[in-house]
Amino acid sequence: MNMHFANEQEKLLHDIGVLDFVVIELALYLDTHPTDRNAMEYYNHYNRMTNQAKKEYSEKFGPLTLALANTSDCGDWKWATLPMPWEGGCA
Repeated sequence: MNMHFANEQEKLLHDIGVLDFVVIELALYLDTHPTDRNAMEYYNHYNRMTNQAKKEYSEKFGPLTLALANTSDCGDWKWATLPMPWEGGCA
């Protein structure tokens, strides 16, 4: 599937959604197969990728979660001032 994105922000948000889906599905699998070492390795790998992508997004475009809502260099609280992606933040 060849996807076209309007900008880097839109692509990164899409990638985060895909990675989050993989992590959630692996967690559900591990709930019923807690001794599957391969699944645990995949979970750890994709969880690191998700966290890195969210960190990158937050640094470039503003925080996606409160855990990533640090104050900016000038001391502003970005969480309340930037539009969320569903409010047109990717446009």
